Amino acid sequence: MKKNLKSLIAITLGLPLLANAPAALAYDLPPINLGFTSFVDGGPPGGPGWYFNQFVQFYHATHFKDANGHDLPLPSPEINATVSLSQIVWLSNIDMLGGKFGATAVLPAAALEASYGAPGPFPETGKNGLGDFAFGPLIQWGPYIGPHGPRFVHRLEISGTIPTGEYDAKKTLNPGANHWTFNPYWSGTIFFTPRWTASTRIFYLWNGKNTDPNPGWVARGAKDVRPGQAFHFNFATEYEVLPGKLRLGVNGYFLKQTTDTQMNGQDVANTRERAFGIGPGLL
Repeated sequence: MKKNLKSLIAITLGLPLLANAPAALAYDLPPINLGFTSFVDGGPPGGPGWYFNQFVQFYHATHFKDANGHDLPLPSPEINATVSLSQIVWLSNIDMLGGKFGATAVLPAAALEASYGAPGPFPETGKNGLGDFAFGPLIQWGPYIGPHGPRFVHRLEISGTIPTGEYDAKKTLNPGANHWTFNPYWSGTIFFTPRWTASTRIFYLWNGKNTDPNPGWVARGAKDVRPGQAFHFNFATEYEVLPGKLRLGVNGYFLKQTTDTQMNGQDVANTRERAFGIGPGLL
């Protein structure tokens, strides 16, 4: 695979989880990769070397759901978030388990804004700034070549974050989560033909304990909060309409929280999040 620069525009419709979002007993998962990566995701930008990737995502929401799928009783809520992810990838010539060893580091930043149609108190945003630093080792396999070109390429990364991001315990929405996470993933791309592919990136999310929770939890007597575990994945399929120049397709994401959020070490009911997004994209 020759070295190149991937440029991806993806429009997905759904609910990204943006930094301890707006309810006392829900929306507690930290910022994660929902729809940032999709087309030909199992492959690297090229061969061994250093790569820089810049991702930008804008999110706008005016409705927020409770555990039963009903709108939360907030007066005309409007939340905007602009998120930037700056990523450095190193891929080596070191052989490991049949693939090549590498590593990646990601530094996020976020600008958050919340407004309502009536005076509060309602969930507020903290300072804009850097999010939690993410890093991890990886193994890149393939591409496996068939008679007509690449057939399959995949990657495993053991990644996580450390709580270095901007966090204000008096605010509900923050760029940082104020706890550690473990968020490994496997990503693969299959080539049905040289011009038609499908990809997925499948994650597991484990969260550490936030010992300085936001006001919604403190009002219920929380001394610490541990968001539940979750399973989430990105998916995509696309077709190369202009050889070597343009691919068009569909991409999206799905998330399901699999365990309850805990307060002071005890499970809290009705705190499991679900999210789904799908939309067009181009590469």
